[in-house]
Amino acid sequence: MTNPPPPGGWTDPTWSGPQSSPPVDPTLVAGQPVPTQAGPADPYAPVDPYAGGQLPPGQPMPGYVQPGYVQPGYAPPGYPPQYPGYGYPPPPKTNGMALAAFVLALLGFTSCITAPVGAILGHVARKQIQASGEGGEGMAKAAIIIGWILTGLLVVVIAFYIAAIVFAVTTSAGSDSSSY
Repeated sequence: MTNPPPPGGWTDPTWSGPQSSPPVDPTLVAGQPVPTQAGPADPYAPVDPYAGGQLPPGQPMPGYVQPGYVQPGYAPPGYPPQYPGYGYPPPPKTNGMALAAFVLALLGFTSCITAPVGAILGHVARKQIQASGEGGEGMAKAAIIIGWILTGLLVVVIAFYIAAIVFAVTTSAGSDSSSY
């Protein structure tokens, strides 16, 4: 038994029977070709950037300034002169004794003798800085702090060694007399 063809003359693509007519051309509408329409331009088509307007001879390109040319109403290129009172003031000169005190205080980590010298020079440098207005007060203060801390540690270590020597001498003297 066969099914009657559907109304309108279309065929079922899932039906595997013989085709009653050839496939329809999608470019034809009611047997007539579809006219092509002019669409928008292809945005990805290559474009020649130099094809447009040419400048007349002797006319510079827009945005180009010839060297040495100053446009009317504009300042010449470069930095304008600095007005007095603007910007940062120059840093003050660092006190040399503050720098020497700081270096000697830091050398106190390796040779304990220079730590008290650095601390004393730090005190002298702070007085000079207060009198002259030079820079380096932070270095002088750091030299004083580091120098006196290392000097205090040196005094504690020397006191410990003296106590250890006295203890060793007193205990060895008592043991020598009892061994005879």
